[in-house]
Amino acid sequence: MKLLFAFPEPLPLPRARGVQVAWMAEALCAAGVDVTLASVPSPDGHPLQPIGKPLPARLRLRPTSNRWPFPFGRWHSVSRFARQLVRQLDAARPDAIFVRHVKLAYQLLRLRPDIPLIYEAHEVFAANAPAAKRERLAHQEAFVLNHAAGIVPISGAVQAALHRDYAYSSNEIVLHSATELPAAPATKDWADCARRIVYAGSFFSWKGVDDLVDAAAELPGCRITLIGGEASEIERLQGRIAPGGAEVVLLPRMSPAEAMAHLQTACIAVLPNRAEGVSHFTSPLKLFEYMGAGCAVVAADIASVREVLGDEEGRWFPPGSPKALAAAIRELTENPEAARACGAAAARRARAFTWQGRAEALRDFIASLLKA
Repeated sequence: MKLLFAFPEPLPLPRARGVQVAWMAEALCAAGVDVTLASVPSPDGHPLQPIGKPLPARLRLRPTSNRWPFPFGRWHSVSRFARQLVRQLDAARPDAIFVRHVKLAYQLLRLRPDIPLIYEAHEVFAANAPAAKRERLAHQEAFVLNHAAGIVPISGAVQAALHRDYAYSSNEIVLHSATELPAAPATKDWADCARRIVYAGSFFSWKGVDDLVDAAAELPGCRITLIGGEASEIERLQGRIAPGGAEVVLLPRMSPAEAMAHLQTACIAVLPNRAEGVSHFTSPLKLFEYMGAGCAVVAADIASVREVLGDEEGRWFPPGSPKALAAAIRELTENPEAARACGAAAARRARAFTWQGRAEALRDFIASLLKA
């Protein structure tokens, strides 16, 4: 199978979407798929650098500009990327195209409807768009859902929301995010779990990092490490730390390998998302990394997270409540054996969510569409 994986942004990209693309490109190649990865050229290295993997023999890179010609070189767009890519399709001769950007999927379906396109849906984009753009984006989203050969929602919550807002009957498969399992079991000091609490991810407000910092005020004697902030975000949160509560350590964004090293020694990992924005649809990479590292998970009670995590793997709290979050963390820190059991259950659960398994499921789904 020859698959064109189109991503209209520069790669490598250390943010979650760039990391997911890197893992999927690598895993698809390992699953026997010949992948052409089309992305915007970047001077920062090759697309798989954020995950520390070499370029597989089955992977071909196709740099594709998203910028307009002189004198408009400062302007860039998904439309320009799509038109540049279409010019190269006859040479690439893919069996199918895989896209996670709804605007790019719309452009490619209109320009080359003869090539089967599989759309990976991460949210209902029109629902969260500004009012001025909502109607146009809803039109594009509806077109993609009705004309794509297959739809890949990243959670059941995304799938349900798409069917709530649109009428379509394309073939579908729900594929959550995933993780790479550590080569060796993590070594953790569960007796000291109160000092080994971690959050790894972006510091956006809907991620709930403010709630976690506020919850720290209720947890004297604990130590909470937050990884992934920009300098301005770290400075802002420093001013929010209450004296007398938990020790709060704020660290900048780091490579997936460095973040995983922290998770390997952490005992309790926190997913404090608020019930707003894309949280309703989320299938966050960090959740699966937490599980793969064998951490007990304290998570906001959100439907898309409930699809993955059960009561055996951690503790729940109502999203947006720092006091309830603190109570859920305290329940585990006061019972290290319960925390250890949750971590072991999470590690077992993670085996169902590997990048290799996800890539094989996607390969088989695409093969079934091509056969049909």
